[in-house]
Amino acid sequence: MSASQQNIADRATAAKPGTKPVVYIVDDDDGVRRAMSTLMESVGYAHVAYASAREFLRHYDHAQAGCLILDIRMPEMSGLELQHELARVGCQIPVIFVTGHGDVPMAVEAMKQGAFDFVQKPFRDQDLLDRVNRAIHQDSTLRQEAADKNDVLQRWSTLTQREKEVMALIVEGKANKVVAQDLDLSERTVEIHRARVMEKMQVRSVAQLVKLSLLVPQ
Repeated sequence: MSASQQNIADRATAAKPGTKPVVYIVDDDDGVRRAMSTLMESVGYAHVAYASAREFLRHYDHAQAGCLILDIRMPEMSGLELQHELARVGCQIPVIFVTGHGDVPMAVEAMKQGAFDFVQKPFRDQDLLDRVNRAIHQDSTLRQEAADKNDVLQRWSTLTQREKEVMALIVEGKANKVVAQDLDLSERTVEIHRARVMEKMQVRSVAQLVKLSLLVPQ
């Protein structure tokens, strides 16, 4: 094996946050890191490998899409401890645990704590790749949902307090006349507020507004 192949496990394939997903590999076994990195490279996945959980924590950017392949047993900080730390800081990167035969109960507990999946050694390459593919798809979906929610919240934040009050009553299904009575306004004033709400929230129907209202503070 060439020197470049030996170093492949600890080399990152260039990827800017928010563009190409990155597969993170955390395992204290050099041979395992090399093998997993070679596998990821063979299918075109950008990847970064670390020899310890603490090293991963020092370098990981939460804004970077991807997934984490994590050895469940490691010195200093175990895979489970790293999972707990990621959860503590609100990081939702999908975690795929790699376990030995005797670690299955630990892996099951990790799943209960929110791990995406686990694979038991020895495993087929395709089994791991299938899990990575699903994990990256889940991460992409969750990130898109978060981005969509942030977009809605940004629109909602542009509403005045009165427009928010009008919107809250509109999504309850109340007619302009009723909204006017509830807020002690003229019906014409409610119509103006309603039009501004629809414009700022970028919707054309009450049904669309109701859907967006589920994402904003009540």
